Amino acid sequence: MTDTAARAAELLKGHRESIDRLDAVLVFTLAERFKHTQSVGQLKAEHDLPPSDPLRESQQIERLQRLAREADLDPEFAKNFLNFIIGEVIQHHKKHQS
Repeated sequence: MTDTAARAAELLKGHRESIDRLDAVLVFTLAERFKHTQSVGQLKAEHDLPPSDPLRESQQIERLQRLAREADLDPEFAKNFLNFIIGEVIQHHKKHQS
């Protein structure tokens, strides 16, 4: 292996280690988020509130898109990601109301 190839392999290894750490952070962050949304779902069920709050969801999407732009991340990707999470949360909320 040439010095250049060895250096590239070392850089690649470093990037992959960072990606692995960030993936773990994402998983644990999502788990923490879902713990809170489960509590919200229970509160909504106890107080006969609808499982979905379109105004809040819209505000959160706008907020996340703004944060994405600040972070140099595609705002459309951020929107799609949050829409996926919101869909999962609403499904969990509906289960609490059954």
